[in-house]
Amino acid sequence: MLLLASSRLPEGRNWPVEIKFDGFRALAFKSGGRVRLRSRNDKDFVGRYPAIAQALTSMPDETVIDGEIVALDRAGKPSFNALQNYGSAAAPVFFYVFDVLVLNGQEVMREPLSRRRELLETKVLPLLSEPIRYSPVLDAPVADLIESVKAQGLEGLVAKRLDSKYEPGERSGAWLKMRVNQSEEFVIGGYTPSAKNFDALVIGEYRNRQLFYVARTRNGFTPALRAELFKKIRPFEVTRCPFANLPESHSGRWGVGLTAEKMKVCRWLEPRLVGLFEFVEETPDGHLRHCKFVSLRENGGISANRSRFPSRSSRISKLLIPHCGENDIRKR
Repeated sequence: MLLLASSRLPEGRNWPVEIKFDGFRALAFKSGGRVRLRSRNDKDFVGRYPAIAQALTSMPDETVIDGEIVALDRAGKPSFNALQNYGSAAAPVFFYVFDVLVLNGQEVMREPLSRRRELLETKVLPLLSEPIRYSPVLDAPVADLIESVKAQGLEGLVAKRLDSKYEPGERSGAWLKMRVNQSEEFVIGGYTPSAKNFDALVIGEYRNRQLFYVARTRNGFTPALRAELFKKIRPFEVTRCPFANLPESHSGRWGVGLTAEKMKVCRWLEPRLVGLFEFVEETPDGHLRHCKFVSLRENGGISANRSRFPSRSSRISKLLIPHCGENDIRKR
């Protein structure tokens, strides 16, 4: 069952809210004593995550459960980058479980979510232990949860209607997701052109009085906004690249690295304009993932004294929303 993207989540006890994990969705099957762990596009995860597969051997036979494979960074936050690099890095990986489709050979997908949750909590999770975890319901107003997610740098929130049945492959709207990104200000130091104005902005941050490239993004723009913004950035066009760390040697896993070849299509700007941008996370090589333009700073630019322009604020590493570990599984 898939989640429908929404800009807001409904309130009320009929719409319990969970953390939106930044990981790999997976179904776990146990049949004839054998465990299978499959991705959304039916790839085998058993060989890739053997510790999770081994922990699932304790689940009831002829049972199917739904969840998300998540890697946690050093701050204890879900990190998709750490998950992608699992095996080459020592990030702990967990399987956060939130639904049951089949239990002891009996299909329960037509049961309401409230009943499926009860079955999961009483018949399945008590038999499991780390690295299997329960995806808990968060007991707080949606507005408070949004602020907590922002403060912690988590990806977002999920709301599921309690009376909903499980609809494989459907985005019926009974399950909703809302992305809540981190947002910070970055300097606009260039753009890639399009036929009418620009295709993407090239942005960076100051580190020790030098401007460092962190991302380029084409997200967050309407045609009207592109035209308006292009009028503002065009007067600052210069011939010299303002970024101290360019060119980069390779494109990187996400393809956001700016190599000498990719720089040939860039147009550079005097680093005067500052914009607010949202993003999911920062990769280990200093790039931003899923970056999106929000707005231009109201006064447009920065102080002529570049040393006074703030560098990126430090991340809040302590999770305010507690995760559910083995003890919590057994309690629920």
